[in-house]
Amino acid sequence: MSGIPLELRSDFDAAKLRAAARQTKNGPQARRLLSLAAIYDGATRKEAARIGDVTVQIVRDWVEKLNRHGPDGLLDRKSSGRPPCLNDTHRSALARMIEQGPIPAVHGVTRWRLVDLSQWLFEEFRVSVSEQTLGRELRAMNYRKLSVRPRHHAQAEGAIETYKKTSSPRWQKSRAKEASARIR
Repeated sequence: MSGIPLELRSDFDAAKLRAAARQTKNGPQARRLLSLAAIYDGATRKEAARIGDVTVQIVRDWVEKLNRHGPDGLLDRKSSGRPPCLNDTHRSALARMIEQGPIPAVHGVTRWRLVDLSQWLFEEFRVSVSEQTLGRELRAMNYRKLSVRPRHHAQAEGAIETYKKTSSPRWQKSRAKEASARIR
């Protein structure tokens, strides 16, 4: 690293940067623009750092951003963050598995839990996802933690209605009403 400071863009000057600082609604960007305007006026990098209340290295970073992107380069940007663990292929396969439900003989469970789905994702795609992350992903896919009665994977629609027990109307009456009818 040499002691030669980076040159500022020649298409800007102190007046243009001060005008941009007046127009912006972003306080940190205005502070950065004013610090760099001082450099255009002949201030040292150390003085510009004092104006911006930062170190000289940060002023150098601001100069690089201004040179590369103009005044918009001095805006705070949201960090890109960590890339998501699951891609669209994983999400669609996960949605299919949830909708189909587990097959007890194959999957060893009668209903899906986060730990089971996490294990299935690892076995299927070699993607390791924590239960918390998987829970967030499922909520984003509009799935909720609802525990329903297990259903056989090969159950036909309407087959339950055939085998449901129906009680005669006599058994549906309240015993209290029946007792009061006997006393009279």
